[in-house]
Amino acid sequence: MKTNRRSFLRTVSAGGLLVTVGNFPLHAFTDDVDFVKLTVLHTNDVHSRVDPFPMDGGRNEGRGGVAKRAALISKIRAAEEHVLLLDAGDIFQGTPYFNFYGGELEMKLMSAMKYDAATIGNHDFDGGMDGLLKQLPHANFPLLNVNYDFSDTVLDKKIEAYKIFNKGGIKIGVFGVGIELDGLVPKKLYGNTIYNDPLASANKTAWLLKNELDCDYVICLSHLGFKYENSKISDHTLAASSSDIDLILGGHTHTFLREAIKLPNALGEDVIVNQVGWAGLLLGRLDIVFERNRKGKCTTCTNTKV
Repeated sequence: MKTNRRSFLRTVSAGGLLVTVGNFPLHAFTDDVDFVKLTVLHTNDVHSRVDPFPMDGGRNEGRGGVAKRAALISKIRAAEEHVLLLDAGDIFQGTPYFNFYGGELEMKLMSAMKYDAATIGNHDFDGGMDGLLKQLPHANFPLLNVNYDFSDTVLDKKIEAYKIFNKGGIKIGVFGVGIELDGLVPKKLYGNTIYNDPLASANKTAWLLKNELDCDYVICLSHLGFKYENSKISDHTLAASSSDIDLILGGHTHTFLREAIKLPNALGEDVIVNQVGWAGLLLGRLDIVFERNRKGKCTTCTNTKV
């Protein structure tokens, strides 16, 4: 089942309407076909934005906020059988909620919304190592990272490398990578955390998930940034270096994409990359349809206003 299950056709609009992909006709979904639809929802750089933006005449007035996001997520879950909810980091910092509660409220609210996993952004160190450790019991979901070595810190064995989810018989491997902290975060806040090359770490983990652990689909939660004008490592460079990553959900640069983009990997195959700005103003959604015994690679998405 390893090779056949990995084959897939996919796609969608925010309303959940299936469209044709390549030579795969829409009517096939009404026939007796063995397929599984996975809906991936995601956020990034929410930055402690619990309430909507104030009604002050600003361009974002009334938008965002946990209540609206939670309602939208609940509506989608009611309509879809297999849903993953993920976050690409910078959960903390940006409103007084973090200053007063140190991240406790953010973790509790994400747990209430039933996030499945998140990665660590640079601002998630703003309360220091002890501050982040203190909030972990409030998170009913794992924090994932493969390129920060926490072995000489209080977070040793508290952060997972990856998580595998089974949705309708489809195995989805999810892992996280983070940006270099030196020069971005004060040393006293991240302590003895060792930064390892995110490209090598990501590709090693993706290979493990695809080839040793038999995952059908591999998702990277990246807090590297979408793209830079210099040689700094980004989602673009990660995609180009990869061969086993199917989807990169990014953060850090607060990039508002209208929909996901496709970038070629090291084998010339498509890697899907998406990012939904900041402050919870958008909820990213990708519907991925896996059909056994058939091949195809094309995903579109719609990033919905909250």
